[in-house]
Amino acid sequence: MLIAKERSIPEKILAKEALLSRLPPNFDYRPLIEKDLAKRKAGYRGEEFTDYYVNKLPHKDFTIIHDLRLHNGQGYFQIDTMIFSSTFALILEIKNISGTLYFDSKFRQLIRYKDDNEDGFLDPITQAERQTRELRKWLQQRNIFLPIEYLVVISNPSTVIKSDPQNFLAFKTVLHSHELLDRIEKLRKSFLKEKLTQKEIKKVAKLLVKSHTPEKSQVLEKYKLSAFSLNTGVQCPKCRVFPMKRIYGTWFCARCKCKDKTAHYKALLDYCLLVESSITNKQFRKFMQLSSQDTAQKLLKSMKLAHSGTNKGRVYYLNLSSLLDIRYSG
Repeated sequence: MLIAKERSIPEKILAKEALLSRLPPNFDYRPLIEKDLAKRKAGYRGEEFTDYYVNKLPHKDFTIIHDLRLHNGQGYFQIDTMIFSSTFALILEIKNISGTLYFDSKFRQLIRYKDDNEDGFLDPITQAERQTRELRKWLQQRNIFLPIEYLVVISNPSTVIKSDPQNFLAFKTVLHSHELLDRIEKLRKSFLKEKLTQKEIKKVAKLLVKSHTPEKSQVLEKYKLSAFSLNTGVQCPKCRVFPMKRIYGTWFCARCKCKDKTAHYKALLDYCLLVESSITNKQFRKFMQLSSQDTAQKLLKSMKLAHSGTNKGRVYYLNLSSLLDIRYSG
């Protein structure tokens, strides 16, 4: 099994965490943002839980791509996990929803019953059908012809799954994570004709990953906020207070006396997630609450960021993956 694209923490989760860290505790929208973040994290945990079973697939037979987002000519479609082999491809639509789930075939909706409450959700079967159509079209436009199936995976093992007796699609496609390997094995036995060689599989995987377009979080726009709503400065990693002061080559927190030479890494990551993916010396100083242009220049240069221009016109480009690597390696 080749994992052509690993699963990583979604930018929307990172952006909401960054936003909450820079909003006042009593901010009006805070409960809403916290609720949205909890939902996103639950979804991500469900995907990780399902990955445990996906990773047990026979190594030589399958290629895995996680979090795939492709453009179909008009908009984007997103796939939680794509599994493919020489004979067929499989889309996994993963849901982490607790309670009792009822798949209603008449109105094509999902109803959740929990704690005497009844909530409606978009039908994940309909979502998976759409993704299947879009992926088939996308591949065929590139002269790649491969049978495509889909499954709706309920990652929470305690979730009760129900449907009306006429909902044959639910019986065929909805399952818990622990059933996944058996269901994939049954699918493999029904697709025996080879459509792709091993060389072609690698080529298709490379094309899919190269065509992936990450979704920008645009979290400020979502909650109708501006950058002026944010606390600026370097946040103390220990007591979470703003701002730390840059003194003798390190960041110092006046409240808890914490010292940290690289606390600005997290602040720059926040800027990238919330404000913009490029920054000048002046913007860096304003966001970090730094007065010294020379100190700002040294800090920016030390991070080895891609840049263009010279002197006051220099612009540094912020790559999210690189900033995450810098932060955690630092």
